[in-house]
Amino acid sequence: MGKLINKDAERLNPCLKEQEKSYECLNKNGFDHAKCEVYFDNYNTCKKFWGKVYKDRKAQGVTPYLPDVGEREKIKNDYMKYIKEQL
Repeated sequence: MGKLINKDAERLNPCLKEQEKSYECLNKNGFDHAKCEVYFDNYNTCKKFWGKVYKDRKAQGVTPYLPDVGEREKIKNDYMKYIKEQL
């Protein structure tokens, strides 16, 4: 499809790419939700993760509550590193 992602939309929705992929899957598969479960799961996991980040930052008084687009990859990587250390 090759859509250009609006930077404001990406700033406001850290899961925009996951959302777009789930829509693309639905379009490609005749809106058969069963064929797109992996995309939905990925999108829901993304929403939960960034929702927790938002909530934690708000509780700590860190602004903006949702990190800037440029910071997000580092936050995800730090989280993954933390999870691996816990195993």
